[in-house]
Amino acid sequence: MQFWIIQTLNSLAMGGLLFLLSAGFSLIFGLMRIPNLAHGGLFMLGAYVGATLLGQSLPFWLAAIVAGALVGALGVILEGTLLRRMAGNEQGQVLITLGISFIIADLCLLSWGGDPVPLAAPRGLRPPVFLAGFAFPGYRLAVLGFALAAALGLWMLLERTRLGAMIRAGVDDREMARSVGIRVSRLFSAVFFLGAFLAGLGGVIGGPILSAYPGLDADMLPLALVVVILGGVGSLPGALVGSFLVGIIYNFGTALFPDFAYVILFLPMVVMLVVKPTGLFGRAMR
Repeated sequence: MQFWIIQTLNSLAMGGLLFLLSAGFSLIFGLMRIPNLAHGGLFMLGAYVGATLLGQSLPFWLAAIVAGALVGALGVILEGTLLRRMAGNEQGQVLITLGISFIIADLCLLSWGGDPVPLAAPRGLRPPVFLAGFAFPGYRLAVLGFALAAALGLWMLLERTRLGAMIRAGVDDREMARSVGIRVSRLFSAVFFLGAFLAGLGGVIGGPILSAYPGLDADMLPLALVVVILGGVGSLPGALVGSFLVGIIYNFGTALFPDFAYVILFLPMVVMLVVKPTGLFGRAMR
C-alpha cells in the first residue's frame, strides 16, 4: 500500500512540474503554430540560472521569478529577431528552434560544466510530511500546490482579462483575430514571453527534484510533447489533465516496467494521434 501511495504522490508532483513546462509550450504551439523545440532548453536554462541566483543568496521564490523573467526575455528576443522573420515557413521555424536548443545546451555545458548542479529547496519546505504513518518530501507536495495555483492564475488570465480574450481568439482563429484589429505580432511576443517564463520558472521549481544537468532539456521536452498531444494544442485544461496523466503513466511505468517505460509513455500518444488527433480538449487549428 505504501508503494502505491508514494508513487501516486510522486506522479502528481511530476504532473504539476510538467504542467509548468507544457502550458507555455501548448499556448505557443496553439497560437503561433510553432512546435517550439527549444522549450526544453529554456527549462534547463532556467534551472541553471536559478542555481546561480541561489548561489548569490537570493531567496528561492525570488530566484525562481527572476530566472523565469530572464528566460522569458530571451524568448521574446528569439521570437522577435529569428522566428518572426521566418513567418509562414513552419519547417524553417522548427529547424531554428531545434538549433537554438542545441546552442542553449552547449552554452550551459560551457558555463556550468558537465556535473549536475543541485538546487536547494526552500528551508521551510525541506522537512518531510507524514501521511498515514510514512514520510513524504514536503517540497513535492508544495510543487503540486504551486502548479495548481499557477493553473488557476493562468485560467483567470485567459478567461478574465483582455489579453486572455485576444490569446483565445488567436488560438481559435488567427486570421479572424487579425481582421478585428488584434495586433498579432505583439500577441505573439506576449505569449512567447509567457511560455518561456513558465519554462524558466518550472526549471527552478523542478531543480530541487531533478537538479540541473546536461541533457535535462532532452529528458523533459518529449514529456511536454506527449502532454500537448494528449491534452490538445492550445488548451489550458488539456495541458493540466495531460500533465497529470503523463506524470502517472511515466512514474508508474518506470517503477513497474522499467524496460518498457517509454513504450508505455508513447503508446497512448500514438493511439491519441490515430483516434483523436486534436487531443482530449483541443480543436482543429485553422
